[in-house]
Amino acid sequence: MKAFTYTTCSPSLFVVLMVLCLSTGVSSQLTTDFYVTSCPNVFKVVRRVVVNALENEMRMAASLLRLHFHDCFVNGCDGSILLDGSDGEKFAFPNINSARGFDVVDSIKTAVENECNGTVSCADILAIAARDSVVLSGGPTWKVLLGRRDGLVANQTGANSNLPSPFDSINTIISKFAAVELNTTDVVALSGGHTIGLARCVTFNNRLSNFSSTESVDPTLDSSMAADLQSLCSQSSDGNATTALDRNSTDVFDNHYFKNLLSQKGLLSSDQGLFSSDEGVAATKGLVQTYSNSSSAFFSDFVSSMIKMGSISPLTGSAGEIRRNCRAVN
Repeated sequence: MKAFTYTTCSPSLFVVLMVLCLSTGVSSQLTTDFYVTSCPNVFKVVRRVVVNALENEMRMAASLLRLHFHDCFVNGCDGSILLDGSDGEKFAFPNINSARGFDVVDSIKTAVENECNGTVSCADILAIAARDSVVLSGGPTWKVLLGRRDGLVANQTGANSNLPSPFDSINTIISKFAAVELNTTDVVALSGGHTIGLARCVTFNNRLSNFSSTESVDPTLDSSMAADLQSLCSQSSDGNATTALDRNSTDVFDNHYFKNLLSQKGLLSSDQGLFSSDEGVAATKGLVQTYSNSSSAFFSDFVSSMIKMGSISPLTGSAGEIRRNCRAVN
């Protein structure tokens, strides 16, 4: 499967049409076999490091998946989230004290460089590691499109404004997805990535007290779950205590996340809102119900959405570079 296709120039007597045709042709493509000759073992090398990382900490699967997501939504899938520096995306509000797995990416990069020096981009490493993390958690597999190059600059402002927030309304999230040419199905399918991983109290404690002028606790949150979360979060004044995004199915990539939404057991407001909010009822509730009843439907749409997301504004051809160190430009 390929994310981009060449524009075919039809014969024409009009020179202006020929000029337009040439100017719109895509000079490079993402392909599944991009490294078949230049680094044929890249998949084995990445998989080996990801397996080791998950054996050490299963939560890392969600962390690596999230890095790819947060990378692609800012400047496209260009590895910019990996760049160090106080003005980098790492220190944007959605990522600071939250985005993790950078050391694992470093280990993958080192191993890949030892296999084929100066060949595989950090952006492609993120894409492969995200796929492997899903597969090793019990989720679906897919052929990863490759050929991205690494960006030269980070965009902290873009990370602060473009990344979906757990506090955003469903319509706001849909708009942020639309800005990178992803649709409502992509919103729901990719939200299903929350079937693995943990979240900090700071991302959901707004639901636990002083929720509104008439409700102390979010009425769309299961009462027994709310009590458990109140107990957990009261033990941590800094809001950094964590709990599973997918209650009772923490580390398995499945459709249980959507089953939880039907029982008001979504952890984040943005999760439960897919099913319970007025905006969600209008736009996303039907898909939540479909995925809760069919893991195959969820897996199929998740794969399609991951491929689409991984194809957001990649740098190809001679644009960007192949970083030697994912944390810094060459």
